[in-house]
Amino acid sequence: MDRKEQVRLSLDGLQAHKMRSVLTMLGIIFGVAAVIAMLSIGEGAKQEALRKYQDLGISNIIIRDKELTDEELDEVRSKFSRGLSLADAKAIERILPTVEKVAAQAEIELEARFEDKSTKATLIGVVPAFQDIFNHQPKTGIFLDDEAHALALRKCVIGANVSKKLFGKGGVGQKIKLDDQWFEVIGIMGNKYLFTETVGELAARDLNQDVYIPLSAFLMRFSRENILASELDQVTIKINESKNLFASSAVIERILNRRHHKNDDFSIVIPFELLRQAEKEVRIYNMVLGAIAAISLLVGGIGVMNIMLASVLERTHEIGIRRALGAKRKEIMTQFLIEAVSLSLVGGCIGIMLGVSMSLFIDSIAEFSTVITPWSIILAFGVSCCVGIVFGTYPAKNAANVNPIEALRYE
Repeated sequence: MDRKEQVRLSLDGLQAHKMRSVLTMLGIIFGVAAVIAMLSIGEGAKQEALRKYQDLGISNIIIRDKELTDEELDEVRSKFSRGLSLADAKAIERILPTVEKVAAQAEIELEARFEDKSTKATLIGVVPAFQDIFNHQPKTGIFLDDEAHALALRKCVIGANVSKKLFGKGGVGQKIKLDDQWFEVIGIMGNKYLFTETVGELAARDLNQDVYIPLSAFLMRFSRENILASELDQVTIKINESKNLFASSAVIERILNRRHHKNDDFSIVIPFELLRQAEKEVRIYNMVLGAIAAISLLVGGIGVMNIMLASVLERTHEIGIRRALGAKRKEIMTQFLIEAVSLSLVGGCIGIMLGVSMSLFIDSIAEFSTVITPWSIILAFGVSCCVGIVFGTYPAKNAANVNPIEALRYE
């Protein structure tokens, strides 16, 4: 018997019991679909985490002024710490040779107004190095240049949500009121990914609600509610090479401890370290999702084995006739193995289509994105093929080992 004849007989056997074949494939279909859908969710989570921390700069060290209660602030100031300041930023830049750029910034929450419209916003005073460190490029207009900082000009760049709420569309060239100060809009940022979690001392906030102005204008025109508050909220330091991050962080901590008289009023965050931790967490997350999906495939494989064993028992008389007519054990085994693999292959193909459809559906209705990767499809399809081979081998061997004489007597 040639291979084509074996394939034809196997397919005939499956077609003779269409409903049973379809029900058997369901386990494989849902298993493969689950693998693709869950891995796409995991990959989407990974991409989102990478984008979030890359926005902070993986070659950066971020120093944040700690949020203290009034009592804690009084105690810290009584111990001769002025809090995070421009002098700290200049000292780090002067002392540390691995520093490439330093960006100081100050922040307050206020109301942004245009005509009869208003919205809550985070006003951020920044220096020229801010744009280079964070690679902030406005979608429309320009960012704050050196002249704006040098002259403390009343110019601002607004976030996407601020633009939408105040102007609907556009806004460049218009003047908005920030607290009691008028500023001209010279740029509008594109949509940014949100920090949905607190990262160390980086407060969770909607980055699209930010309004950027020159730090010089911020310090000149806006005052803190508490006169003891620090001059700055954050200093971001770009290090020349990633390998110097942790050594530089240790030096920065020693500098600030000396300048702040060992008061615990600042924190140091290294986005690169957070990125590595996020990657580790995502890997564990993917492993858990993959394990759940693998269980579905395992159940599907058991279903294939169960049906194939029933098929061997049902077709014992047929096997006996074929053996009596000269069919070899190898040919009998191959026929039943082809049936099992065919079930897995067809189920795998349908499962791929279902899995891709599920991923796209989840992406369209959920607040997070899913990412379908070629390797997840290859993995799911490869596993479905292996399931057919592994779980089809035992029933195929049983069929091949049937005694021809006893098979002919079987009713």
